[in-house]
Amino acid sequence: MNLQEWSEKLLTAMINADRSAAAEIISRALAAGNDSRMVIAEILDPAIVKLGRLWEEESMSLAQNFVAAKIAEDALMRCIPVYEERLHNKGAVVIGNIEDDFHSLGRRAVGLFLGAAGWDVHDLGNDVPAEQFLEKAVEVNASLIGVSAMMQTTALNIRKLRNLIDAQGHTGRIKLAVGGAVFNWRPDLVAAVGGDGTARNAVGADELFLRLQSEAQKGVKP
Repeated sequence: MNLQEWSEKLLTAMINADRSAAAEIISRALAAGNDSRMVIAEILDPAIVKLGRLWEEESMSLAQNFVAAKIAEDALMRCIPVYEERLHNKGAVVIGNIEDDFHSLGRRAVGLFLGAAGWDVHDLGNDVPAEQFLEKAVEVNASLIGVSAMMQTTALNIRKLRNLIDAQGHTGRIKLAVGGAVFNWRPDLVAAVGGDGTARNAVGADELFLRLQSEAQKGVKP
């Protein structure tokens, strides 16, 4: 069975609220010798993106989406412990879901990967106002803020944070990474909300944050 087939089966299990089937799919994929990062990037992440589209298209009820997200979170946690040991500290980062957004799975995945890769992660959780992101970044001397949004309606709220960063004179010194399902099928939204970059999934977050950190240290402006 190829990775795409695994992903499709996982999505079906998530939609059908079949927690045991989802767990078995992940376990079998890992047992087949697939690296945990590959399982997340090629099996779990595509299923989450499709799940987001179904929610955006109103093809799922709130209850279905909630249960599916919890199953996806369980699947993620099966992969993370075998990912890698914590490395040296690369610096402080602040992450959270933008105001009015409560879809925490993607953000939690990013936080786990960044922590494993050696970043000092300050996770503010869901429904975070723009002001709180910036206040925390200044407090912990972070040059990176990572903001998650699942849908376009909430993604547009990130623009307020971009404006706040610029208005308070942090342009170029504090970089704004954006992520979430909507940015995968609407990459133009990255620029529209004022993001400095995005990663397709949690696996790519470390590389993105390293690049943005380098730019911040040089004071590179958007």
